[in-house]
Amino acid sequence: MRIGKLAEASDVSRDTLRYYEKQGLIRADRWPNGYRDYPEGMVDMVRLIRQGQALGFSLKEIGALVKGLGGGLSQGEVETLLRGKLAEIDARMQELSNLRAVVARRLAEACPLGLDAPGSLDPTRVAS
Repeated sequence: MRIGKLAEASDVSRDTLRYYEKQGLIRADRWPNGYRDYPEGMVDMVRLIRQGQALGFSLKEIGALVKGLGGGLSQGEVETLLRGKLAEIDARMQELSNLRAVVARRLAEACPLGLDAPGSLDPTRVAS
């Protein structure tokens, strides 16, 4: 399957496919004229990569997963990977929650424009 057909079938750009190939996530045979020839099952592989990205896995993590698929990952190994990703997401959510609390506290303590300072609205006051 040529790159255009794979791009259309998997709903990604040709550049994305070239990048995945460069990263070792997918492979293509080369015709004598240099055209890429992807195996039929590559559509499923690209969809798996996209799904992994949607779940928050980096391309490096997906690469390890893809290599593991060649050797066959057990259900327990997949579960361990997903539990790890869930813990990572929970930690990021906690960090964002903490950051939100800090910003909300700053907003409650002082007007962000400095208009709460005495005399700040006095037109006769000259800034120094």
